[in-house]
Formats: sequence, structure tokens, C-alpha cells
Amino acid sequence: MTAFTLRYDNPDRFVAGTVGEPGDRTFFLQVREEDRLSSLVCEKQQVEVLANQIAHLLDEVSARSLSSIIIPPPVAGVADTRPLDAPITEDFRIGPMSLAWDSRHDRVVLELFSDDVEDTITGFSEIDTAELEEGTVCIIGLTPAYARQFVARAQAVIAAGRPVCPFCRQPMDPDGHVCPRANGYLNPLR
Repeated sequence: MTAFTLRYDNPDRFVAGTVGEPGDRTFFLQVREEDRLSSLVCEKQQVEVLANQIAHLLDEVSARSLSSIIIPPPVAGVADTRPLDAPITEDFRIGPMSLAWDSRHDRVVLELFSDDVEDTITGFSEIDTAELEEGTVCIIGLTPAYARQFVARAQAVIAAGRPVCPFCRQPMDPDGHVCPRANGYLNPLR
């Protein structure tokens, strides 16, 4: 059993955001409900995978008619462009994540476990919570519309990073990039 649980059943805000400059950013998932605020540190890839899996889950629920409510389609623009809420104080670093559809309440449910959980589970898998003996978990319930908004913002945050080299697909620095596909030649950005 986990040592500490943060529960947000009806959050006012759940967003992905960053602190720092592209190439040196720290990624956060931040959730707020009334006067409670949690800021969870994560990797860029975790934000990307989470956004993709939420979008996939909502598409599956809609396609299989597993909900009594209408699942909204993907949104084109980001509604919440505000920065992360201050103070940005790390509650924990995210390790294993779990994602599910709660058909009783028509909600997406996230379980974000701290990385100090002694378990070998990574990514999106079935997590036997009886085996977890320590650490913290943050449980978040999202309406389908709010989950779609999270996906849109997370994708925008990910895209706001460094440009990607069209040849080797690695991130490029503002000073240029030593591309392994160009035999190591350094081409400055124009």
C-alpha cells in the first residue's frame, strides 16, 4: 500500500507545463482543486505518452460507445495558455503511471506514482496496488472535455521545444547541430 495519496476527483485545473529554456526545461504536471495544488515533475516523454494515451482512450470509449455521455472530438486550440500556478514546488517525481476509464462516473482516471515506488512497472501497465509498499500516488479524475483540453495543451508544450533536425530527427541547439547524417558537419541555423 502506498504511504501517501493525493486525490483530485474534480480538479479546477490540470495542465502540463515547463520551467526553463528549450533544451534545459523541467516538465511538470500540475493539478489544482480549490486551495490544494500539486506540482509533479516528469520527463518530456512521459507527458507525450500520457497525452497520446488519453487521446487514444477517449477515442476508444467513443468508438465502442462505452459512455452514457458524448465524448468530445479532439480540440484544435489550447484554451488554457496561462503559466503554471505559483509556487511551483515539486511534490514528487513521477514514475509509473496508470490510466483507466471510470464508466460509473464517465471519467478518465489517472494514477501517477512517485518514482521511489519499489516496483519494476514502467509506462502504462496494470499496476497491482497491493504490491506497492511505499511512495506517493496522485489520483486525478477528468471529464472527457477536460481530458481533451489537457491533451491539446500537452501537445503544444511538447512542440514548443527545440526544433528537430530534418535529417537525423535529433533536437538542434540555437548555435547549430552536429548532424551524424551529414558526416559531422556543423550547419548554423538561418
